[in-house]
Amino acid sequence: MVDPITTRTWGYRLLYTAVILVIAFIQLLPIGIAASNLPGPDLALAVTFAWVLRRPSYVPVLLVAALFMFLDLLLQQPPGLGTALAVLGTEVLRSRKGVSRDLPFPVEWVFVTGVMVALVGLNQIVLTVAMTDRPPLGLALLRALFTAGVYPFVVALSHYGFRVAAADPNEADALGSRL
Repeated sequence: MVDPITTRTWGYRLLYTAVILVIAFIQLLPIGIAASNLPGPDLALAVTFAWVLRRPSYVPVLLVAALFMFLDLLLQQPPGLGTALAVLGTEVLRSRKGVSRDLPFPVEWVFVTGVMVALVGLNQIVLTVAMTDRPPLGLALLRALFTAGVYPFVVALSHYGFRVAAADPNEADALGSRL
């Protein structure tokens, strides 16, 4: 018989994968607003950050790397760069999970926004060093701010819609280690 904690963890990993694939499908649909030059939020990154801060075991590093590499290739972005930045951002947030668990949500929101802005800066630096075309810095920062703007809604949807709540400090995983 399979442990219920393991079953729940793998179920949420599949749900996370499905959510990212639905976001990718929606990004491919030709429903963009042609008159507006404003970038949309990066919902995949917002969902990933929200889930990593709430339940890091639901979003393992290899799954994040595989899904973001798929998104890089599907959306014709520089292959591997978005993946590396997403993995770096999730690992920065994952390493602070003990501290961020006790923080109020506005502080968490500011911290996540700082990570997103730092990722934009790293992206610009890497694309400049590689001498490839890069998006204008203003638009890239605006996209990060739009992503930060939808982050509370993503957290609310994750919490109330998908039941991805922050782990209780006394809660343990299937192996007995604290979450």
